[in-house]
Amino acid sequence: MSDIVLATLNARWTHAALGLRYLMANLGDLQARACIEEFTLSTPLQDIADRLLAHQPRVLGLGIYIWNVARTTELIPLLRQAAPHLKIVLGGPEVSHETEGQAIVGMADHVITGPGDISFAVLARQLLEGPRPLNRVIAGSQPELSDIALPYVLYTDTDIAHRHLYVEASRGCPFKCEFCLSALDKTAWPFPLPAVLHELARLYERGARRFRFVDRTFNLKPATSCAILAFFLERIERSPNDPVFAHFELVPDHLPDVLKEVILRFPAGALQFEIGIQTWNPQVQARISRRQDNDQAIANLQWLRTHTQAHLHVDLIAGLPGEDLASFGAGFDRLRALNPHEIQVGVLKRLRGAPIARHTLEHGMRYATEAPYEVLETSALSAEDLIRIRRFARYWDLYGNSGRFTRALHALLSDRPFARFMAFSDWLLTRTAATHRIALETQMELLHDWLVQIDGQRADQVRVMLQQDYAASGAHGRPGFMAKGATLGHAGGRASDWRSDPART
Repeated sequence: MSDIVLATLNARWTHAALGLRYLMANLGDLQARACIEEFTLSTPLQDIADRLLAHQPRVLGLGIYIWNVARTTELIPLLRQAAPHLKIVLGGPEVSHETEGQAIVGMADHVITGPGDISFAVLARQLLEGPRPLNRVIAGSQPELSDIALPYVLYTDTDIAHRHLYVEASRGCPFKCEFCLSALDKTAWPFPLPAVLHELARLYERGARRFRFVDRTFNLKPATSCAILAFFLERIERSPNDPVFAHFELVPDHLPDVLKEVILRFPAGALQFEIGIQTWNPQVQARISRRQDNDQAIANLQWLRTHTQAHLHVDLIAGLPGEDLASFGAGFDRLRALNPHEIQVGVLKRLRGAPIARHTLEHGMRYATEAPYEVLETSALSAEDLIRIRRFARYWDLYGNSGRFTRALHALLSDRPFARFMAFSDWLLTRTAATHRIALETQMELLHDWLVQIDGQRADQVRVMLQQDYAASGAHGRPGFMAKGATLGHAGGRASDWRSDPART
């Protein structure tokens, strides 16, 4: 039995909820009366309800995010029916803004908006011992970060062995990009560095080797960044056969020499940088209050790709106010020319509370009414354009980001990558009527058919490229094109089809 249960629905089992662990770590003497339960979106709701109620809790804290709000809204009535006296407390970014009219907010006894590290402990004690607060919606207080108990000891041995370990050296962000909730922050502020390094060392000593930093601007203060990188580098150099992986989010136009010197020393497979370009269009950047030196960002990406062994994951966002298909396509081509390992093509989401909402009327922004609130249409991008971009993104993950088409991808994207891949994406839909769960052998055969039958490339050269890519992937099947003289059939269309496509920029 636990008087307090902290729970959430993660997108995947490999994701461990850092927020729940912060709440647990800061419960004080109530921690002995509490437990954490984590589920995934695919867990049956009745199973979730049964497991939560088996603890016979008096207080249930639920973490609400854009990816789980719909499922959690369905879960709460099951809990209410079985345990009408249970006090349900919600927290998290999805219920921290625009609480009026939210169905899930109406189902809860209390909602904590904003930081909950300390505020949840105060509320839980009031609900257990009285007096119960009168307000349903409670604004969370932001304590000094030095006053917050760090939660990393709460990662279990199973977490360390099998799940992503999320850590942070700072919170907040000094930038004001309007699509992001961090635009509401006044600045970024750090946790005490000695305490962070101490906790990282404890995790490492317990066997942790995969660390994902959630800091918005890891490289904002180079001295701190270098100290954390030096922590990992020291252990890598001491035990080169015991690899460590660390993921950081970088500001693209801020890479001073002192940081470059440290990054240069890391071996392959040790560093991954997530770099948000979002848009290259200066007018769009200004419109959404995004400060970015594009020339410096290009120089930094070129340097990272050319001189280091870091894995580069770079983000673009489609659907920003005033950016049309030609501009987005030109931005994709510009990024593709820099050859990052992954290009994450995303579609704008209207996060509750994010300042991007101020552009809704002027730029004809129409959003989905249900999470994840993706933009459906703008004055610059039609609904059809956005549908095609979403499909483009799913196929790009298969062909562009998977790392399985190293050689053939160059043939596919030889000229005007965005237009060519958009045409390929449109054609794939007509051939498969699917964007997910396409077997690797089928992916190979489809790309062969496109390059030979549609684009008019030499069959023998295409076959060799794909055979090499297939062998490098480690797969052991035999796609149809690998049989000598194999013909996959004519798919319709000619090589000139893509050249007249409106996506060509």
